[in-house]
Parts: sequence; C-alpha cells; structure tokens
Amino acid sequence: MNLNFHTQRSRLPLLRGLCLATGAFLLVASGASARTPQGGNVIRFVRNPDAAPEFKLDALDGKPLSLATAGGKVVLLNFWATWCGPCRAEIPDLIALQQKYKDQLQIIGLTVDDDDASMVKQVVAEEHINYPVAMSSPEVRLQYGGIAALPTSFVLDAQGRVVQKHEGLRNPALYETEIRALLGLPIDARVETFEDTGQIFLAHADRASELPGVDLSQLTPQQKQVALHKFNAEGCTCGCNFTLAQCRIYDRDCAVSKSRTEKIVAEVSGGAPPKGTPEKSPASPNVASP
Repeated sequence: MNLNFHTQRSRLPLLRGLCLATGAFLLVASGASARTPQGGNVIRFVRNPDAAPEFKLDALDGKPLSLATAGGKVVLLNFWATWCGPCRAEIPDLIALQQKYKDQLQIIGLTVDDDDASMVKQVVAEEHINYPVAMSSPEVRLQYGGIAALPTSFVLDAQGRVVQKHEGLRNPALYETEIRALLGLPIDARVETFEDTGQIFLAHADRASELPGVDLSQLTPQQKQVALHKFNAEGCTCGCNFTLAQCRIYDRDCAVSKSRTEKIVAEVSGGAPPKGTPEKSPASPNVASP
C-alpha cells in the first residue's frame, strides 16, 4: 500500500485509496475475551508518552468536543471516513467497546470527510454510533501527523498521553486489551514499552537509529551518527515539508528522500554517491497537485 501524499497537498482524494485492513499484532482470536488465556500475547505502549494535542471542535450534535470533555477517561481517538470500507467495518466493534466500558472509556470519532456534514450524520444515525463524532479540521489532522491512512486510531491513557497509534483495521480484541491494561483491569498479555522514534509522532524522528529503506550497515558508529544528524537537519524537497528522516518514516516510497539519504550515506562513508538516481521523482499519479 503506497502512502504517497504529503501534508501540504490535497489529502482527501488520496486517502480514499488508503483505507487499510491489517492484522493486529496482538495474537488474540477474533471475538475472544481479553480475559481468555491465549499465551504469548504482547501489547506495547510508548515509554514516556507525549500529551495528545488538544483540539476544540463542534460535534455533529452541536456540542463542544475536545479531549478535555473525556473527563480523565481512557480515550480512543479514531480518524475515519464514511467512504472508507475498513473504517465502516470497525464501527460496530467501537460501539460495543464504548458500551462495555462507558464509565471508563471515551471513544471520539473524527471524520475526514469533505462532504456535507449531513452525510456523516446520516451514517452516524444508521450505524447507531454511541460516541461523539465531529468533522476533523486540516489543522487537527496535521497536529496528529497528517493521518497517512484510514482508519487511524490513537490510544490515550487517563492522563491524556498518546501511548499507541494504530493504522488500519485491527482486531477489536487488541483495542480491548490495551484499554483494560490502561484501566488496571486483568489481561492475558505482557505489556512492553518502546521509545517513540517517529512511529507515533514524526517530531520524534530525530530519535531514530534506523530509518525505512536506508542502509546504514556499512557505516561506523561515528559515521552513522553523522548521517543521522544530516537526515534530521536537511528538509526533503518532495514537497512534504518534513525532514529527510521524517519523510522516510512517513512515506517509504518517496523516491526523493530515498535518493538523497543514499547520497548522504555515500558521502559520509567516503564512497561515490549512487549514479543515475534523480533528485526528484516524476509526479506520481497517486499524488494530488497542491
């Protein structure tokens, strides 16, 4: 699945092709209770998580909607669209989770639809969605990293910190296990922590020691540090307004950041830069014009 679109370009036409149906990394059988022993299950939360960016929107029912309205509950912030099949497929599971943990969990749906809000209201009514839904603004999407695929869900702990991010359709047992873990309820899984090196927020790409599609194996430790510094100091020229490091994490198929990082690696190692690789790739049919 190519994620070829950038934050300063028109997103919605491209997002229509970026609805993902992926398997959960938590190996829990579909429909199984979070209490059911499965063996070897692992969930992962960010170590030292960042506070989630606050926003103020009007929900479809006209009421103000923000993270503060969650009132100290665990939050599942779900970016979706009415035209996204996987997004629609997970709605019944989100409804069930909201009902089951209504006193301790707040699901918030932020739709990226560019149609009239009446269409979204119709879907909300048809699906009997029991959690607040609002039309997301471009500013909110940018705060959360641009939202490269749908659905995208952020898991927030009761302190309002982002502990995990999921792209694509996930096994609902994964969400339930994460929610239960954050609520201090029994789970049949081991909780591990990891450092956010751009997986959650691209701002933390400067912590990464490896980048998608970048071969640093031939560099000495000192050369590797120099190369990583250059990746984080230089902006990508593809139009994304990201650093090279951020672009490699955000869009693994970007030919521009791939070519430039390869040349930097060659320069740092003392070798000749790759030949025949253009600095700029031709316009992709999957990328909308500004």
